[in-house]
Amino acid sequence: MLRMVVGDLVFTARFEDGAPKTAAAFEAVLPFRQRLIQARWSGESAWVPLGDYQLGVGFENATSYPAPGEILFYPGGYSETEILVPYGRTCFASTMGQLAGNHFLTIVDGRDQLKELGRRVVWEGAQDIVFERIAE
Repeated sequence: MLRMVVGDLVFTARFEDGAPKTAAAFEAVLPFRQRLIQARWSGESAWVPLGDYQLGVGFENATSYPAPGEILFYPGGYSETEILVPYGRTCFASTMGQLAGNHFLTIVDGRDQLKELGRRVVWEGAQDIVFERIAE
């Protein structure tokens, strides 16, 4: 489990069994701090652009149609490496066309705040985001 914090919005997420390599690699780099911006091509979603950053994983359980709160990691290839955070209807894409990413995290607490997350990235711009472990 981990906590995802965007300003005063706090989400709890669980790692997905379907992407064990992605989950393990991401957990190893926690805490992870970046900026979250509106996804230009994917519908109601925000993304963390990571450029050439690599976690050292390939595709596992890749999907193009995540539900709200189903967080994807795209390991790069046709487009830059990124984390996609859907807050509504999403078809993962870039200027290169439709993409698919590893569904490695699912928000289990705070889903009711996803609409506000979307509003902020659309109307207020880039938001600081922190992924951190939850002490068990």
